[in-house]
Amino acid sequence: MNIGIKLFEHNLAAFDSVLDMLAETGKAAVIHPTGTGKSYIGFKLCEKFPDKKVCWLSPSEYIFNTQLENLKKDSDGWQPENILFFTYAKLMLLSGPELEEIKPDYIILDEFHRCGAEMWGEGVERLLKMYPDTPLLGLSATAIRYLDNQRNMADELFDGNIASEMTLGEAIVRGILNPPKYVLSVFSYQEDYERLKLRVSKAKYKDIKSKAEKYLEALRRALEMADGLDVIFDKHIENRTGKYIIFCSDFEHLREMRSRAKEWFGKIDGNPRIYTAYSEDSATSKEFAEFKKDNSNHLKLLYAIDMLNEGIHVDGIDGVVLFRPTVSPIIYKQQIGRALSAGKNNIPVIFDIVNNIENLYSIGTIQEEMQVAINYYRNLGKSEYIVNDRFEVVDEVRDAKELFDNLNDTLSVSWETMYSCAELYYKQNGNLDVPFKYKTIEGYSLGTWIFTQRQVYAKKKNGTLSAGQIKKLEAIGMVWENKQDSAWNSRFQAAKQYYEEHGDLLVPASYVTEDGIKLGVWISNLRAYRKSGAHQNALTPERIKMLDEIGMIWDGFDYLWCRNFSAAAQYYKGHGNLDIPVNYVDASGVRLYSWVVNIKLAYRQSKLSKDKIKLLEGIGIDWRTAQEKSWDEGYSLAKSYFSENGNLNIAARYVALNGFRLGRWIGNQRALYRKGKLSYEKIKELECIGIYWDMYRKKESKSFCV
Repeated sequence: MNIGIKLFEHNLAAFDSVLDMLAETGKAAVIHPTGTGKSYIGFKLCEKFPDKKVCWLSPSEYIFNTQLENLKKDSDGWQPENILFFTYAKLMLLSGPELEEIKPDYIILDEFHRCGAEMWGEGVERLLKMYPDTPLLGLSATAIRYLDNQRNMADELFDGNIASEMTLGEAIVRGILNPPKYVLSVFSYQEDYERLKLRVSKAKYKDIKSKAEKYLEALRRALEMADGLDVIFDKHIENRTGKYIIFCSDFEHLREMRSRAKEWFGKIDGNPRIYTAYSEDSATSKEFAEFKKDNSNHLKLLYAIDMLNEGIHVDGIDGVVLFRPTVSPIIYKQQIGRALSAGKNNIPVIFDIVNNIENLYSIGTIQEEMQVAINYYRNLGKSEYIVNDRFEVVDEVRDAKELFDNLNDTLSVSWETMYSCAELYYKQNGNLDVPFKYKTIEGYSLGTWIFTQRQVYAKKKNGTLSAGQIKKLEAIGMVWENKQDSAWNSRFQAAKQYYEEHGDLLVPASYVTEDGIKLGVWISNLRAYRKSGAHQNALTPERIKMLDEIGMIWDGFDYLWCRNFSAAAQYYKGHGNLDIPVNYVDASGVRLYSWVVNIKLAYRQSKLSKDKIKLLEGIGIDWRTAQEKSWDEGYSLAKSYFSENGNLNIAARYVALNGFRLGRWIGNQRALYRKGKLSYEKIKELECIGIYWDMYRKKESKSFCV
């Protein structure tokens, strides 16, 4: 019996609110954390209005298919039949007439915070502009694009019409998600310890050095006594045959972490089942599917990079291991959410294994969200909503962290002490153009301090400089705009000029201005800084805003790929193929031939994702090389010739009707055969259509096919 979709109580309330808001304003956003089943709200809309066409948009087809797979299992086999699905990338490539054919009754934007991306956003904007009166539902774990100037996509897309909003902390408080056991530890600390040891040895003042040495020795003992990861995993993994996802930063990091699986997890299982999942891995779907269905009596470990950050829920996950540091709260919560799921009874374990003692991640954000929710329900007199008021945090390195903080505080010095260092530098060098990484012989970071003073003076950093301090610094040659700022400003002006001349900031990496500024390298570095979170002094929020205003594309690779793919799609529509001439350049300046060659190379090296392969095959790409295509054409013509003439004794100058030099091609095959350079497969194929390797052979030709 088809029972359809049964929503959890919190999602049913959200769904009712969605219906009311859509009826009133035509727009509704649902912001619920990962694991709470928010995609089912969208599917419930499809079920309630089976005669309405629903245009469903998602970051990837893989996410959508996984959601359908989970829905089928949870709703006794029911599946929606009124959904017209597109990925955001596919939508971006639809022409005006193709958009007009959609004619949706509802539009659903899944993971709608992703619509803020440069190219994807354009596609969504075109769709919404064409159908301004179509009811719009958005689903996401967050509305904020944290690394994109804190943009609020609920405001941009839904005019602030939020039908239901819930934080991860609130979901835990209400018992929708079970409170996890959170274990905090470190993977590597030796490098940080040696650096601190050097700082202490160079401390100038005796009392500071003496106090710091005591903290350093206590830190050494604490770190040496701390348990290794093998002991920590053995201590806190309760389900010894459970499933755990291990998040890594990149493929090399994944390989390193995977190589130590038996070392770290051997106390639990001497032969754990190991799987991998990363977005560019062509075998991911198979490995992921095997991981999901593995019910063996072994520990199951899935090493992942980007693939499982969002949109994909996996049943039966007992915990996650966070080896990947990230500056994005979205990704952090999405990774934690892989172990949390509405309706589960187990207590998931989260291992926050950071790289070093300076980067110890805090779970404080989620604890703060819980406290806000607790206070809210208590003030409303609804304490019955408070199911959990805390979760277990096991800080395996609490003592080391406290000692590390105390040591840093001890080594910090007063403004006057740093001013004395600056005064000495000025006397020795005649200026205060101190390199950013410069340290005094005592180990004081003078370069950082000078930079901070300039930031405070320019009101780019919190703090105050008294009139007396400003006067003292200027007396020893302080120039408030340093060389680094001056260099940045000159490069920015060059970028601005480039934008005014070309209409974009897609600067070739080798591009150098007439003034000798390596603008291409500079733009490329800025993108790398923004992506990694490094060099924040070179990429402040103010500078990011300045660059945004002149058309900066931060994810240059994805933008260029989409732009080039769009050009290839247009070429295919006009020509019916992607046989692009070597020197072809389209109206927007895209050199398609080189791009297609590189795409084919990436395909052969298994460096293309399945989504991209599917898109390219949709516009008729032929994955064969030019040599492979030439051989296939020659073989096809030779086969036809034999069928008509009964032999392949073709004169060397013979040319087929399409201009193909078939006689020369046959001669080349015979020459390769004599040299032993023709593969066994090609020999058999040619013999199958009647070739004689000695063309002067008198015997009547016949097919060698059996």
